[in-house]
Amino acid sequence: MIGQMITGNILYRPLRTLISVLAVAVEVTLVIIIVGLTSGLLQETAKRIEGIGADIMLQPPSASVFLAFSGAPMPLKIRERLLELKYVEAVAPVLLQFSATGGLDVIYGIEPESFREVSGGFVFLEGRDMEGPDDMLMDDWAAKAKGAKVGEKFKVLDHEFDVAGIVEHGKGARLFVPIQKLQELSGSRDKASIFFLKLTRPEHTPAVMEEMRKIFPRYEIRPLKDFLSLMTASKLPGLDIFVRSMIALAVAIGFLVIFLSMYTSVVERTRQIGVLKSIGASSGYIVKALLSEAALICGIGILAGLGLSFATRSAFLSLFPTLSILITPGWVARAGLIAIGGGLLGAAYPAWLASRKDPIEALAHE
Repeated sequence: MIGQMITGNILYRPLRTLISVLAVAVEVTLVIIIVGLTSGLLQETAKRIEGIGADIMLQPPSASVFLAFSGAPMPLKIRERLLELKYVEAVAPVLLQFSATGGLDVIYGIEPESFREVSGGFVFLEGRDMEGPDDMLMDDWAAKAKGAKVGEKFKVLDHEFDVAGIVEHGKGARLFVPIQKLQELSGSRDKASIFFLKLTRPEHTPAVMEEMRKIFPRYEIRPLKDFLSLMTASKLPGLDIFVRSMIALAVAIGFLVIFLSMYTSVVERTRQIGVLKSIGASSGYIVKALLSEAALICGIGILAGLGLSFATRSAFLSLFPTLSILITPGWVARAGLIAIGGGLLGAAYPAWLASRKDPIEALAHE
Protein backbone atom coordinates (compact mmCIF):
# COMPACT_ATOMS: atom_id res chain seq x y z
CA MET A 1 0.00 0.00 0.00
CA ILE A 2 2.74 2.44 0.95
CA GLY A 3 4.41 1.86 -2.43
CA GLN A 4 1.23 2.73 -4.33
CA MET A 5 0.74 5.84 -2.22
CA ILE A 6 4.31 7.03 -2.84
CA THR A 7 4.02 6.44 -6.59
CA GLY A 8 0.68 8.20 -6.72
CA ASN A 9 2.02 11.21 -4.83
CA ILE A 10 5.02 11.49 -7.15
CA LEU A 11 2.86 11.35 -10.26
CA TYR A 12 0.20 13.70 -8.82
CA ARG A 13 2.42 16.76 -9.35
CA PRO A 14 4.71 15.72 -12.24
CA LEU A 15 6.23 19.17 -12.76
CA ARG A 16 7.19 19.51 -9.09
CA THR A 17 8.62 16.01 -9.13
CA LEU A 18 10.61 16.80 -12.27
CA ILE A 19 12.06 19.95 -10.69
CA SER A 20 13.04 17.98 -7.58
CA VAL A 21 14.70 15.28 -9.67
CA LEU A 22 16.57 17.89 -11.71
CA ALA A 23 17.77 19.61 -8.52
CA VAL A 24 19.21 16.34 -7.22
CA ALA A 25 20.71 15.63 -10.66
CA VAL A 26 22.41 19.05 -10.70
CA GLU A 27 23.67 18.42 -7.16
CA VAL A 28 25.23 15.10 -8.16
CA THR A 29 26.66 16.55 -11.38
CA LEU A 30 28.28 19.48 -9.57
CA VAL A 31 30.00 17.18 -7.10
CA ILE A 32 31.21 14.69 -9.73
CA ILE A 33 32.38 17.27 -12.29
CA ILE A 34 34.07 19.67 -9.84
CA VAL A 35 35.94 16.86 -8.08
CA GLY A 36 36.63 15.10 -11.39
CA LEU A 37 38.00 18.27 -12.96
CA THR A 38 40.36 19.08 -10.09
CA SER A 39 41.46 15.46 -9.63
CA GLY A 40 41.93 14.94 -13.36
CA LEU A 41 43.90 18.16 -13.74
CA LEU A 42 46.21 17.37 -10.84
CA GLN A 43 46.74 13.73 -11.80
CA GLU A 44 47.35 14.48 -15.47
CA THR A 45 49.78 17.27 -14.57
CA ALA A 46 51.62 14.99 -12.14
CA LYS A 47 51.96 12.27 -14.77
CA ARG A 48 53.42 14.75 -17.26
CA ILE A 49 55.93 15.98 -14.66
CA GLU A 50 56.93 12.40 -13.83
CA GLY A 51 57.21 11.74 -17.56
CA ILE A 52 60.17 14.13 -17.74
CA GLY A 53 62.24 11.31 -16.30
CA ALA A 54 64.21 13.35 -13.75
CA ASP A 55 64.94 12.04 -10.27
CA ILE A 56 64.83 15.28 -8.27
CA MET A 57 63.49 18.79 -8.79
CA LEU A 58 64.66 21.93 -7.05
CA GLN A 59 62.24 24.82 -6.55
CA PRO A 60 62.57 28.19 -4.79
CA PRO A 61 61.56 28.59 -1.13
CA SER A 62 57.84 28.09 -0.39
CA ALA A 63 57.14 27.12 -4.02
CA SER A 64 53.84 25.34 -4.66
CA VAL A 65 53.79 21.71 -5.72
CA PHE A 66 51.48 22.95 -8.46
CA LEU A 67 54.17 24.20 -10.84
CA ALA A 68 51.90 26.67 -12.64
CA PHE A 69 52.08 28.84 -9.52
CA SER A 70 55.87 28.94 -9.50
CA GLY A 71 57.79 32.06 -10.37
CA ALA A 72 61.38 32.55 -11.51
CA PRO A 73 63.44 33.79 -8.57
CA MET A 74 66.38 31.34 -8.88
CA PRO A 75 69.58 32.39 -10.61
CA LEU A 76 70.62 30.18 -13.49
CA LYS A 77 74.13 29.80 -12.07
CA ILE A 78 72.73 27.40 -9.44
CA ARG A 79 73.07 24.74 -12.13
CA GLU A 80 76.89 24.76 -11.82
CA ARG A 81 76.64 24.11 -8.08
CA LEU A 82 74.24 21.23 -8.66
CA LEU A 83 76.48 19.63 -11.28
CA GLU A 84 79.28 19.50 -8.71
CA LEU A 85 77.26 17.16 -6.50
CA LYS A 86 78.14 13.49 -6.44
CA TYR A 87 75.87 11.20 -8.50
CA VAL A 88 74.36 14.12 -10.47
CA GLU A 89 74.53 13.28 -14.17
CA ALA A 90 72.61 16.18 -15.74
CA VAL A 91 70.70 19.33 -14.71
CA ALA A 92 68.03 21.01 -16.81
CA PRO A 93 66.89 24.52 -15.86
CA VAL A 94 63.31 25.34 -16.83
CA LEU A 95 61.55 28.69 -16.81
CA LEU A 96 57.78 28.50 -16.34
CA GLN A 97 55.35 31.07 -17.69
CA PHE A 98 51.58 30.98 -17.41
CA SER A 99 49.57 32.04 -20.46
CA ALA A 100 45.84 32.46 -21.01
CA THR A 101 46.11 33.05 -24.76
CA GLY A 102 43.85 30.60 -26.59
CA GLY A 103 43.36 28.61 -23.38
CA LEU A 104 45.20 28.07 -20.10
CA ASP A 105 48.77 26.91 -20.71
CA VAL A 106 52.01 26.62 -18.78
CA ILE A 107 54.91 27.26 -21.15
CA TYR A 108 58.29 25.66 -20.51
CA GLY A 109 61.36 27.67 -21.43
CA ILE A 110 64.07 25.02 -21.91
CA GLU A 111 67.57 24.45 -23.15
CA PRO A 112 67.03 21.66 -25.72
CA GLU A 113 70.34 19.92 -24.97
CA SER A 114 70.11 19.84 -21.16
CA PHE A 115 66.41 18.98 -21.25
CA ARG A 116 67.20 16.10 -23.63
CA GLU A 117 69.94 14.84 -21.27
CA VAL A 118 67.49 14.71 -18.35
CA SER A 119 64.32 13.54 -20.12
CA GLY A 120 65.76 11.34 -22.84
CA GLY A 121 64.45 13.69 -25.50
CA PHE A 122 61.11 14.23 -27.22
CA VAL A 123 59.35 11.76 -29.47
CA PHE A 124 58.75 13.79 -32.64
CA LEU A 125 55.53 13.13 -34.52
CA GLU A 126 56.10 15.92 -37.03
CA GLY A 127 58.75 18.52 -37.75
CA ARG A 128 62.09 19.04 -36.03
CA ASP A 129 63.67 20.23 -32.79
CA MET A 130 64.07 23.90 -31.87
CA GLU A 131 66.96 25.62 -33.61
CA GLY A 132 66.20 29.35 -33.65
CA PRO A 133 65.14 31.70 -30.83
CA ASP A 134 61.56 31.93 -32.16
CA ASP A 135 61.00 28.18 -32.57
CA MET A 136 58.33 26.40 -30.55
CA LEU A 137 57.43 22.77 -29.85
CA MET A 138 53.86 21.66 -29.13
CA ASP A 139 52.66 18.34 -27.87
CA ASP A 140 50.06 16.48 -29.94
CA TRP A 141 47.15 17.30 -27.59
CA ALA A 142 47.86 21.04 -27.68
CA ALA A 143 48.35 21.01 -31.47
CA LYS A 144 44.97 19.30 -31.90
CA ALA A 145 43.20 21.65 -29.50
CA LYS A 146 44.68 24.79 -31.07
CA GLY A 147 44.58 23.59 -34.67
CA ALA A 148 48.31 24.30 -35.02
CA LYS A 149 50.52 22.77 -37.72
CA VAL A 150 54.25 22.56 -38.31
CA GLY A 151 55.54 25.60 -40.17
CA GLU A 152 52.74 27.90 -39.02
CA LYS A 153 52.96 30.87 -36.69
CA PHE A 154 51.52 30.69 -33.19
CA LYS A 155 51.17 33.81 -31.05
CA VAL A 156 51.62 33.52 -27.32
CA LEU A 157 52.80 36.04 -24.71
CA ASP A 158 52.27 38.71 -27.39
CA HIS A 159 55.02 37.13 -29.51
CA GLU A 160 54.80 35.07 -32.70
CA PHE A 161 56.63 31.73 -32.60
CA ASP A 162 57.26 29.30 -35.43
CA VAL A 163 55.83 25.84 -34.76
CA ALA A 164 58.96 23.79 -35.45
CA GLY A 165 57.69 20.41 -34.31
CA ILE A 166 54.84 18.45 -32.77
CA VAL A 167 55.89 15.98 -30.09
CA GLU A 168 54.26 13.20 -28.12
CA HIS A 169 52.60 14.44 -24.93
CA GLY A 170 53.89 13.58 -21.48
CA LYS A 171 57.05 15.67 -21.01
CA GLY A 172 55.90 18.26 -18.51
CA ALA A 173 54.29 21.09 -20.47
CA ARG A 174 52.38 21.23 -23.74
CA LEU A 175 54.29 24.23 -25.13
CA PHE A 176 58.09 24.53 -25.21
CA VAL A 177 60.21 27.51 -26.28
CA PRO A 178 63.92 28.43 -25.86
CA ILE A 179 64.62 29.52 -22.31
CA GLN A 180 66.51 32.63 -23.44
CA LYS A 181 63.50 33.89 -25.40
CA LEU A 182 61.12 33.24 -22.52
CA GLN A 183 63.48 35.02 -20.14
CA GLU A 184 63.42 38.00 -22.47
CA LEU A 185 59.63 38.02 -22.78
CA SER A 186 59.00 37.62 -19.05
CA GLY A 187 61.76 39.94 -17.81
CA SER A 188 63.53 37.09 -16.02
CA ARG A 189 67.04 37.38 -17.37
CA ASP A 190 69.32 34.49 -16.28
CA LYS A 191 66.57 33.07 -14.05
CA ALA A 192 64.88 29.68 -13.80
CA SER A 193 61.73 28.51 -12.04
CA ILE A 194 62.86 24.94 -11.48
CA PHE A 195 65.85 22.65 -11.92
CA PHE A 196 65.38 19.02 -12.92
CA LEU A 197 68.20 16.67 -11.86
CA LYS A 198 69.06 13.33 -13.46
CA LEU A 199 71.20 11.05 -11.28
CA THR A 200 73.54 8.24 -12.25
CA ARG A 201 71.24 5.80 -10.40
CA PRO A 202 67.77 6.44 -8.91
CA GLU A 203 68.72 4.81 -5.59
CA HIS A 204 71.10 7.70 -4.97
CA THR A 205 68.13 10.08 -4.67
CA PRO A 206 67.96 10.22 -0.82
CA ALA A 207 71.71 10.88 -0.52
CA VAL A 208 71.68 13.65 -3.13
CA MET A 209 68.59 15.27 -1.59
CA GLU A 210 70.28 15.28 1.81
CA GLU A 211 73.34 16.99 0.34
CA MET A 212 71.13 19.51 -1.49
CA ARG A 213 69.34 20.42 1.75
CA LYS A 214 72.66 21.39 3.29
CA ILE A 215 73.45 23.71 0.38
CA PHE A 216 69.90 25.04 -0.19
CA PRO A 217 68.27 24.79 3.27
CA ARG A 218 65.18 26.87 2.49
CA TYR A 219 64.52 25.56 -1.01
CA GLU A 220 61.89 22.99 -1.98
CA ILE A 221 63.56 19.71 -2.93
CA ARG A 222 61.23 16.97 -4.14
CA PRO A 223 61.74 13.48 -5.60
CA LEU A 224 59.77 13.08 -8.82
CA LYS A 225 58.86 9.45 -8.13
CA ASP A 226 56.61 10.69 -5.30
CA PHE A 227 55.24 13.65 -7.22
CA LEU A 228 51.91 11.99 -8.08
CA SER A 229 51.09 11.51 -4.38
CA LEU A 230 51.83 15.20 -3.73
CA MET A 231 49.38 16.45 -6.36
CA THR A 232 46.14 16.30 -4.40
CA ALA A 233 43.59 18.96 -3.49
CA SER A 234 44.50 18.61 0.20
CA LYS A 235 48.08 19.70 -0.61
CA LEU A 236 46.72 22.92 -2.12
CA PRO A 237 44.65 24.65 0.60
CA GLY A 238 42.97 27.12 -1.74
CA LEU A 239 41.88 24.36 -4.11
CA ASP A 240 40.66 22.20 -1.24
CA ILE A 241 38.50 25.06 0.07
CA PHE A 242 37.11 25.63 -3.42
CA VAL A 243 36.14 21.95 -3.80
CA ARG A 244 34.50 21.86 -0.36
CA SER A 245 32.62 25.09 -1.10
CA MET A 246 31.24 23.71 -4.36
CA ILE A 247 30.13 20.50 -2.63
CA ALA A 248 28.43 22.58 0.07
CA LEU A 249 26.67 24.62 -2.64
CA ALA A 250 25.49 21.42 -4.33
CA VAL A 251 24.15 20.05 -1.03
CA ALA A 252 22.35 23.34 -0.34
CA ILE A 253 20.63 23.18 -3.75
CA GLY A 254 19.40 19.64 -3.16
CA PHE A 255 18.38 20.32 0.44
CA LEU A 256 16.35 23.45 -0.32
CA VAL A 257 14.50 22.03 -3.32
CA ILE A 258 13.61 18.77 -1.56
CA PHE A 259 12.57 20.71 1.55
CA LEU A 260 10.27 23.03 -0.42
CA SER A 261 8.88 20.16 -2.47
CA MET A 262 8.08 17.99 0.54
CA TYR A 263 6.77 20.91 2.60
CA THR A 264 4.29 21.98 -0.09
CA SER A 265 3.40 18.32 -0.58
CA VAL A 266 2.54 17.97 3.12
CA VAL A 267 0.41 21.15 3.02
CA GLU A 268 -1.48 19.92 -0.05
CA ARG A 269 -2.05 16.48 1.47
CA THR A 270 -3.23 17.62 4.89
CA ARG A 271 -6.64 15.96 4.43
CA GLN A 272 -5.02 12.77 3.09
CA ILE A 273 -2.79 12.63 6.16
CA GLY A 274 -5.87 13.13 8.36
CA VAL A 275 -7.64 10.21 6.66
CA LEU A 276 -4.61 7.96 7.14
CA LYS A 277 -4.38 8.87 10.82
CA SER A 278 -8.11 8.40 11.36
CA ILE A 279 -7.92 4.82 10.09
CA GLY A 280 -5.01 3.99 12.38
CA ALA A 281 -1.85 5.06 10.57
CA SER A 282 0.87 5.81 13.13
CA SER A 283 3.15 8.83 13.14
CA GLY A 284 6.03 6.51 12.22
CA TYR A 285 4.10 5.29 9.17
CA ILE A 286 3.55 8.87 7.96
CA VAL A 287 7.23 9.74 8.45
CA LYS A 288 8.31 6.54 6.66
CA ALA A 289 6.02 7.28 3.71
CA LEU A 290 7.30 10.82 3.23
CA LEU A 291 10.98 9.91 3.69
CA SER A 292 10.55 6.99 1.27
CA GLU A 293 9.08 9.38 -1.28
CA ALA A 294 12.05 11.73 -0.85
CA ALA A 295 14.46 8.80 -1.16
CA LEU A 296 12.80 7.66 -4.38
CA ILE A 297 13.06 11.17 -5.85
CA CYS A 298 16.72 11.29 -4.83
CA GLY A 299 17.34 7.86 -6.37
CA ILE A 300 15.92 8.95 -9.71
CA GLY A 301 17.85 12.22 -9.46
CA ILE A 302 21.12 10.36 -8.78
CA LEU A 303 20.71 8.24 -11.91
CA ALA A 304 19.85 11.35 -13.93
CA GLY A 305 22.84 13.16 -12.41
CA LEU A 306 25.19 10.34 -13.35
CA GLY A 307 24.03 10.52 -16.97
CA LEU A 308 24.26 14.32 -16.91
CA SER A 309 27.82 14.09 -15.51
CA PHE A 310 29.04 11.94 -18.40
CA ALA A 311 27.25 14.20 -20.90
CA THR A 312 28.84 17.30 -19.32
CA ARG A 313 32.25 15.60 -19.35
CA SER A 314 31.90 14.78 -23.05
CA ALA A 315 30.86 18.35 -23.82
CA PHE A 316 33.84 19.81 -21.93
CA LEU A 317 36.31 17.46 -23.61
CA SER A 318 34.94 18.26 -27.05
CA LEU A 319 35.40 22.00 -26.38
CA PHE A 320 38.70 21.68 -24.47
CA PRO A 321 40.55 18.53 -25.63
CA THR A 322 43.49 19.09 -23.27
CA LEU A 323 41.28 18.94 -20.17
CA SER A 324 41.22 15.85 -18.02
CA ILE A 325 38.04 15.08 -16.02
CA LEU A 326 38.40 12.00 -13.84
CA ILE A 327 35.10 10.30 -12.91
CA THR A 328 35.79 7.58 -10.36
CA PRO A 329 33.40 5.03 -8.80
CA GLY A 330 34.40 6.29 -5.36
CA TRP A 331 33.25 9.83 -5.99
CA VAL A 332 30.15 8.65 -7.84
CA ALA A 333 29.19 6.74 -4.69
CA ARG A 334 30.02 9.73 -2.48
CA ALA A 335 27.97 12.06 -4.66
CA GLY A 336 25.04 9.65 -4.38
CA LEU A 337 25.35 9.48 -0.58
CA ILE A 338 25.62 13.27 -0.38
CA ALA A 339 22.44 13.62 -2.47
CA ILE A 340 20.54 11.02 -0.41
CA GLY A 341 21.70 12.62 2.85
CA GLY A 342 20.78 16.13 1.74
CA GLY A 343 17.41 15.00 0.38
CA LEU A 344 16.43 13.08 3.53
CA LEU A 345 17.57 15.99 5.67
CA GLY A 346 15.42 18.32 3.60
CA ALA A 347 12.41 15.99 3.97
CA ALA A 348 12.90 15.43 7.71
CA TYR A 349 11.09 18.54 8.97
CA PRO A 350 8.08 18.24 6.61
CA ALA A 351 7.80 14.56 7.58
CA TRP A 352 7.91 15.41 11.29
CA LEU A 353 5.36 18.20 10.72
CA ALA A 354 3.02 15.74 8.98
CA SER A 355 3.36 13.20 11.78
CA ARG A 356 2.31 15.81 14.35
CA LYS A 357 -0.94 16.80 12.62
CA ASP A 358 -4.14 16.23 14.56
CA PRO A 359 -6.46 13.97 12.49
CA ILE A 360 -9.60 16.00 13.30
CA GLU A 361 -7.98 19.31 12.30
CA ALA A 362 -6.50 17.67 9.21
CA LEU A 363 -9.88 16.34 8.07
CA ALA A 364 -11.40 19.80 8.52
CA HIS A 365 -8.62 21.43 6.42
CA GLU A 366 -9.77 23.03 3.18
